[in-house]
Order: sequence, then structure tokens, then C-alpha cells
Amino acid sequence: MASCFSEEKFQEVCAELQQPALAGADWQLLVETSGVSIYRLLDQQSGLYEYKVFGTLKDCSPVLLADVYMDLEYRKQWDRYVKDIYEKECNGETVTYWEVKYPFPMANRDYVYIRQRRDLEVEGRKIHVVLAQSTSLPQFPEKPGVIRVNQYKQSLAIESDGQAGSRVFMYHFDNPCGQIPSWLINWAAKNGVPNFLKDIVKACQNYLNKT
Repeated sequence: MASCFSEEKFQEVCAELQQPALAGADWQLLVETSGVSIYRLLDQQSGLYEYKVFGTLKDCSPVLLADVYMDLEYRKQWDRYVKDIYEKECNGETVTYWEVKYPFPMANRDYVYIRQRRDLEVEGRKIHVVLAQSTSLPQFPEKPGVIRVNQYKQSLAIESDGQAGSRVFMYHFDNPCGQIPSWLINWAAKNGVPNFLKDIVKACQNYLNKT
């Protein structure tokens, strides 16, 4: 299985960390909270939103933040919405399986995706980039009672804020399938993303002390 991430894609994400690409499309500012701005863009064809997140996470260095983000075993401890998450080698590629808890009475969702991290030097700036995209493999059959998310893309770029924290850019899109109430979609965007960022900062602070 060839990697689906081009050099251009890594550079594109780095560029957006430096200069947000919000012009030329109907990106709407959804919420600003705790130094983080979240924008969304409606995809007319699917009726779903793409999201971009820009902000600064204080007291969490770029290397530490990238390490915590990549550490799936640790994520089981701090991310309250993880039902299960693990990696498996398939055809020479590391593939991630992730099951997300949804509130009753909705079914949980699960994801099968590949991801790649690269630590880049761009004009003297050190930038950590993680790209992820869904894939479909027979080694990960669908589970009864769990809805498979077949459209998922995420990009993350992290660099120093010049002090002890990190500047962050994140792009996210997924199609959760099934009937998701609009209130839950709005809550997840307005509260779920900021809460996730707060949780990962706390996880960074605990990471060095974990056993």
C-alpha cells in the first residue's frame, strides 16, 4: 500500500499554520475561546462541514504535543470518548483503528485510517505535521452495532509559539453517517474541539510523569 500523502500536502499544511487560508470560500467563524478560533465551511453537496482550527496552546511544547497526539495507548487514558484505539501493520503500512463513544441512544462510530508524522524544517522554523486519512481494508471488518466512518481527513501542524507553548493549525472533516442531531454537531464543534484541546494540554502536563 503506497502512502497517500504527498510532499505537497505536508507543505500545504505548514503554509496554513503560517497564513490561514480562509479567503475565496465561505469559511465562517464558529467560535473563539481560550486562544483558539474555529472556522467551518459547508460542503453543499454533502451538507456536512469542514473545520479549521487555529490557536495557541500554552505550556505545552511542540515536541511534547506531537508525541502525546501520536501516543494512542496513552490516549485511552485521557480521551473520554475513546472506546478503543490501536495500530496494526497491514501490507507494510501502519493502520489505525479507532472507535468513538457516542451518547445514548446513538450507535458508536469507528474509523480505519492511515496517518503519518513528519518533523520538518521550513525557513528555519521546526514544524511537526501529522496527516490522517480514512482507508478500507478487509483486516478491519465492520462491527455489529457500530457505524463505520468511511470519509475522514485530518491535518495537524504544530510549531513553537516563541515561548513555552505551541501554535497549532488543525483541519478536520468526517462524515459520521446516520442521523446525527444538529444540536450534537454544533455542540461537538463549539465545545468538543475546545474541550479536546484542553484535555490534550492536561495530558501533556501529565505525560512526563506517566508510568
